[in-house]
Amino acid sequence: MANIVVVGAQWGDEGKGKIVDVLSERFDVVARYQGGNNAGHTVVVGDEKIVLHLIPSGVLRKGKTCVLGNGVVIDLSELIQEMDQLERLHVKFEDHFFISRRAHLVLPYHKLLDLVHEQRATKKIGTTGRGIGPAYVDKMARVGIRIGDLNQPALFKERLAQNLADKRAQYPESRALTTLDPDQMLDDHLRFYERIKGFLADASLVLDRLIRDGKAVLFEGAQGTLLDVDLGTYPYVTSSSATAGGACTGTGVSPRRIDGILGICKAYTTRVGEGPFPTELGNEIGELIRQRGLEFGATTGRPRRTGWFDAVAVRYAIRVNGLDTIALMKMDVLDGMDSIQVCTGYRYRGELITEFPDEIDILAGCQPVYETLPGWKEPTAGIVEEAKLPANCQAYIRHLESLVGIPFTLISTGPRRDETIIRHNAVWKSWGLV
Repeated sequence: MANIVVVGAQWGDEGKGKIVDVLSERFDVVARYQGGNNAGHTVVVGDEKIVLHLIPSGVLRKGKTCVLGNGVVIDLSELIQEMDQLERLHVKFEDHFFISRRAHLVLPYHKLLDLVHEQRATKKIGTTGRGIGPAYVDKMARVGIRIGDLNQPALFKERLAQNLADKRAQYPESRALTTLDPDQMLDDHLRFYERIKGFLADASLVLDRLIRDGKAVLFEGAQGTLLDVDLGTYPYVTSSSATAGGACTGTGVSPRRIDGILGICKAYTTRVGEGPFPTELGNEIGELIRQRGLEFGATTGRPRRTGWFDAVAVRYAIRVNGLDTIALMKMDVLDGMDSIQVCTGYRYRGELITEFPDEIDILAGCQPVYETLPGWKEPTAGIVEEAKLPANCQAYIRHLESLVGIPFTLISTGPRRDETIIRHNAVWKSWGLV
C-alpha cells in the first residue's frame, strides 16, 4: 500500500473530508499536516452529518490511527469539544490518536488579533476570525507557544505573560486585550492539558515507525492550493503550506516516504473570502449553484462565491503539487442545466493567457475564456456506476480530463460515502488500492 497526500486543487472547500473518509477504509493511518480549526471537513455517514475542524476525517473509521502533525495550530478548547462530540458517537481515541508536541497553540489573544487585523486592514482578507493567522505569525516570529510547553507550567506562564504584554503594547486600541487574564488562561490550559496529555507524542517518530511497520498513511491537508501562503493568490491566502509539500514539513515525514498525490476539485469552482476569482458568477446561475451545492462555509456559515470550472487554475494546482490524479466532486450540482461553461484560458489586456498568473493584479484583471458544453437533464445524484451517468455528463468529465491532463479517479455524486464512482485506473492500481 502507498502513502498518499490528499490536497485541495482550488480555493479550499473541495470536499476533502468526504474523500479522506472514503479512502481511509483502505489506509491504516490518517495524518493532518497544516491549518487549524479554520478548516471544516464535512462527512455524511448514513443520515449523520459530522463537521470536523481539527481531527482527521479518518477518525470515523473504526481502528484507524489519526495524527495531528506539528504543522497544525491547535485551539485546545475546540479540540476537546470535537473529541467530546466524537466520543458521544462512540469513537475511541485511546491508542489510536496522537498529537505532536511540536504543534503550536491558538490562544485567546490570537482570536482577538484576528479581528483587530481585519479592522485595521485597508484591504480585507476575509479571515475566519479563529486566530489561525496570528498563531502562525507568532510561530514564525519565534514567540509561539507549543502544546509541549504545557508540561512546564512556569515556563508556559512566563511566555504567556510576555506575549500578552507585547500584544497589548502593539495594539493599544484593543480593549478586549486589556481584559484578558493571563492567570485564567494558564488555569484553563493546564486543565485542557490534563485532558489531552496522554495523546501527546513525537508525531514524526510515530509516523516513521508506522511506515516502517508497513502501515499505509493518508496525509490530509486543509484549505487548498490557491490558498497556500507561498503559492496561492497572496495576500488573499491562509497562513500555512496548504500544498502537498506541506505534508512533509507539517508531519516530519521525508518526501521519500510519499508515493502519490491525489487532488480534489469540484465540477465547478468556489471561493470564500476576498481576492480575485476569474470565473465568478454574480448572477442567478451562481446563486443556483450555491443553493444546490449548499455552498456555505462549514466553519463560518458564510456563503461561498461560485463560478464555472477553471481549467487554468486546476492545471496550476497539478503542476505545483505534482498531482497524479483527481477526485471530481459535486457532479450532481450541475444536473438540469441547459449548458455548462468551462474556462480554458484568460484574456488580459487583449492577450491570451493559459498559465495561472503569479501577480495578483494581473489575475484580478483577467477575463475568462470559455468553452460551452451541453448540459444534461437526467439526475446524477447517487449514481455509483459511470456507465449510468447521462451521456453529456460523461462527455463533460472526459473533456475536463483532456483540459487538465490527468485522469479523475473518483467522481462524487452526493455527500454520502456510498455516493461515489470509483474508477480503477492505472494510478489507482499503482497505489495498491484496487
